[in-house]
Amino acid sequence: MTVDQGRIEAAVAELLAAIGEDATRPGLQRTPKRVAEAYAEYFAGLDVDPVAILRDGVDAAGDGERGDLVLLRGLEFRSMCEHHLLPFRGVAHVGYLPGGKVVGLGRLGTVVETLAARPQLQERLGEQIADALDEGLAPRGVIVVLDAQHDCVAARDARQTRSTTVTVASRGALTEPAARAEAMTLIGAAS
Repeated sequence: MTVDQGRIEAAVAELLAAIGEDATRPGLQRTPKRVAEAYAEYFAGLDVDPVAILRDGVDAAGDGERGDLVLLRGLEFRSMCEHHLLPFRGVAHVGYLPGGKVVGLGRLGTVVETLAARPQLQERLGEQIADALDEGLAPRGVIVVLDAQHDCVAARDARQTRSTTVTVASRGALTEPAARAEAMTLIGAAS
């Protein structure tokens, strides 16, 4: 199912009317179309299977090719909080302990972008990334750390404009305290 931009345009026009605005006034005439186009981009990941992204890019790792920990730090992402339909954005740090397979590093970023392009909760996003890596690569372990700023926290209620939320999801050998601590230290070295 693709995003229905016509329905979004109609809903935005109705929303503008509901707040007492005139969607036909200069300055707002193109707003419903602009919002519909933006939402088509924000939610483009709804119909994409992240595991397929990994499977298409997987190679069997020979001796000396798989390394120990593969860690990609500082992957920028943006998503939409499903509670308020306000953006959250941040960085993802994604690591895995290769089993018999490795994947091109760009695929890791594509998985993050794909899963972020859905109505999301940060906690679930990290879990979904970890699950996709676990299923698509059959690694010995996975770790995903997300650090993001949420517009719903920054612009509403307490208005904590500089706060960030950090979530961690891990699988396999990277749930072990020593291995997890080592990965977290390497992630922190990026700061």
